[in-house]
Amino acid sequence: MIKKLVSHLGEYKRAAILTPIFSALEAIMDVLLPTIMAFIIDQGIEKGDMNAVVKYGLLTFLVAAIALLLGLLAGRFAATASTGFAGNLRDAMYENIQHFSFSNIDKYSTAGLVTRMTTDVTNLQNAFQMIERMCVRAPVHLVFALIMASMISRSLTMVFLVAIVFLVAVLAGIMVPTFGIFDKVFKNYDNLNASVQENVSAIRVVKSFVREHFENEKYTKACESLYKQFVHAESRLSFNNPAMLVSVYGCNIALSWFGAHYVLNGAITTGQLNALFGYIMNILMALMMLSMAFVMIAMSAASARRIVEVLDETTDLPAPKAPVQQVRDGGIEFEHVTFKYKHGSGQPVLNDVTFSIRPGETLGIIGGTGSAKSSLVQLIPRLYDAETGSVKVGGVDVKDYSLDVLRREVSMVLQKNVLFSGTILDNLRWGDENASEEECIRVAKLACADEFIERFPDKYNTWIEQGGSNVSGGQKQRLTIARALLRKPKVLILDDSTSAVDTATDAKIRKAFREEIPGTTKIIIAQRISSVQDADRILVLDNGQINGLGTHEELLKTNKIYQEVYNSQTQGGGDFDKQGGEQ
Repeated sequence: MIKKLVSHLGEYKRAAILTPIFSALEAIMDVLLPTIMAFIIDQGIEKGDMNAVVKYGLLTFLVAAIALLLGLLAGRFAATASTGFAGNLRDAMYENIQHFSFSNIDKYSTAGLVTRMTTDVTNLQNAFQMIERMCVRAPVHLVFALIMASMISRSLTMVFLVAIVFLVAVLAGIMVPTFGIFDKVFKNYDNLNASVQENVSAIRVVKSFVREHFENEKYTKACESLYKQFVHAESRLSFNNPAMLVSVYGCNIALSWFGAHYVLNGAITTGQLNALFGYIMNILMALMMLSMAFVMIAMSAASARRIVEVLDETTDLPAPKAPVQQVRDGGIEFEHVTFKYKHGSGQPVLNDVTFSIRPGETLGIIGGTGSAKSSLVQLIPRLYDAETGSVKVGGVDVKDYSLDVLRREVSMVLQKNVLFSGTILDNLRWGDENASEEECIRVAKLACADEFIERFPDKYNTWIEQGGSNVSGGQKQRLTIARALLRKPKVLILDDSTSAVDTATDAKIRKAFREEIPGTTKIIIAQRISSVQDADRILVLDNGQINGLGTHEELLKTNKIYQEVYNSQTQGGGDFDKQGGEQ
């Protein structure tokens, strides 16, 4: 894990190496100061030698100035290394997430990923900075202070060793049980962020059902759970200070008692005793810094594991060794395809599906909710991989294509397609970033989006809020269809993408498809018979299997499910819907 994290230091390795060097040198300078003060007392003040006072005073100032400079350099390099390290981690996580397949994404909640890229990385950044400075400075302080103290009096140094053993034992007893608490804390962070995200994204629903009180209570419970765990952890850590105070005062009392006898007997000088008091603080403060560092490390260890989990996640859509770089045409073949959302386990969503679509053909897909319509089409641009069997586009297995090439030629308008913050033109140019305004207008007309865009004061420069919250559902669908058309794909898939538009507009869109993009293979998933009845062929799905395939007229004569759908809609019923959940 550590090796994985350190590999992301990148260009900040130099700063990461220089920081502990300067921190160690700063600690050595600090350790020299009590000894120099002893010389001022013994050689200057007690002997009344002002020259010695001035000489050692200037030396004290010089050493302190050097320590200050080294501290500034250590702080600067530590800040550079830690912030750069955090930035590289966020970049690496974000880049890896971009390569996730849908099945990889399904493993994590959105809130969980946000927490890992924000709170967890910040924790690791702070811990790294503390390790770079305190975990170097404190041990050097401790060791050199003990050496300097032993040079003055080995017997009095035993007081320090007793205090160190006591403090280490107490700190270990406090911190070790605390490590496991922080693992739970960050899981609760995920729950907290999930609650916020869900509430904000669905705020209109919350208000329409007057559920503000319920949502407040849910959020409060998440906060209380986090609060209790932090209090539990911090209450344990609060014993650090009392233990430190016991050690400090115990050492001072012991050193005062024994040191006074040593001074009276001439074993040590007054200045040396004063230096020993200085080393007490050096040693115990070093231990306190180490305890603070260990606490931060304990917190960040849980964060580090969560970050590495995302970094180590590999897409389950492996790239071929020699990827095909061109899609010949929009022909599609399914050969004995079986698909499961959890590879190797669970029930098949699609079971032994075999059919083909000719280039330029329009295929309608209909079926009840839970019949696996969406699952079927998501295999074509390789958003998921089939468990068994093969899916071919242009006569080539989709697994043999470069993903970028395949998805550039297979344009898909998902059920939950979203718009991004920016102008309408910015959103349309997701299909082709180099498209001219005239091309954008042309595809907008094909998708019947031009009619409402022209009514906006700023027309195609109208600002779209995040998620498209300032446009209606039907307007959003037409914009996403236009965006997909701008790619000029060989295959266009509409996954129930006209459900929010009226039937007249739906008919206009389909007419535009027939006339303007006849060479493009079109797959239209719909609940309305009217949306698919003029397709070249219609595929009827039922429980992950093909129940029928033919023209509108053929299915009306031969397919029971299609007949039921048609009759329910033409006789005043609603869209056909079977119990289950959409796959």
